[in-house]
Amino acid sequence: MTNECEKADWLREKPRCFWDPSRKLIRTIRQYQKHANAKNIISRKVLTKWYATKHKFWSAITGAEIHLNCRIGGGLLLPHSNGIVIHPAAIIGINCTVFQQVTIGTNSKNHTPATISDHVDIGAGAKILGDIKIGSFSKIGANAVVTKDVPSNATAVGIPAKIIQG
Repeated sequence: MTNECEKADWLREKPRCFWDPSRKLIRTIRQYQKHANAKNIISRKVLTKWYATKHKFWSAITGAEIHLNCRIGGGLLLPHSNGIVIHPAAIIGINCTVFQQVTIGTNSKNHTPATISDHVDIGAGAKILGDIKIGSFSKIGANAVVTKDVPSNATAVGIPAKIIQG
């Protein structure tokens, strides 16, 4: 994955109006992480509790389950955040798009979640399960169940997912 400070499109995460739940959820996660690592005791003790409370609110509004300590690259876009579940140990690269009802989790054999590289688009209802790698600029089709690595610039579709190059 690339150096996220250089290439992340942070405008994708900026709330566009007062009521922009998915972007507010992501912003709350970013603020929590910023203050959780602060040296200032007030930031660590008080503000992290404030942002954790806001996270619970936006999680309830969006119906998304994204842990406060997820490793998410900049520029994450959640056009329809309802029902998104992201494992706390999952890694998501920069400028990814995740549609509704997506699960990024583990499987019964391996309790390590996937690593999603940069610029990946994940269609509605897709399930990415297990310790797998999704390459940069890949696309995961709607309702695909991905249990094996997906190379860069490929598309995965179907149940179980099959790789389509280019």
